[in-house]
Amino acid sequence: MTSSLEERVNRHNLGRERTTKPYLPFMLFYFEVCENRKEARIREKYWKSGIGKEKLRVLRDKKTP
Repeated sequence: MTSSLEERVNRHNLGRERTTKPYLPFMLFYFEVCENRKEARIREKYWKSGIGKEKLRVLRDKKTP
């Protein structure tokens, strides 16, 4: 969840986020724009859930050549 997507992806790829540092590098393949912070948090929780993660895997695998 961020107000600056490009900056957030750069922080991850530079290793500045402790929780994702071991998984470098990152490629952005999906994002959503939300009306407000509350809606964004709900969507973030969904994508981090088991069902959301599975849907992201399907999206990721469709993008991979």
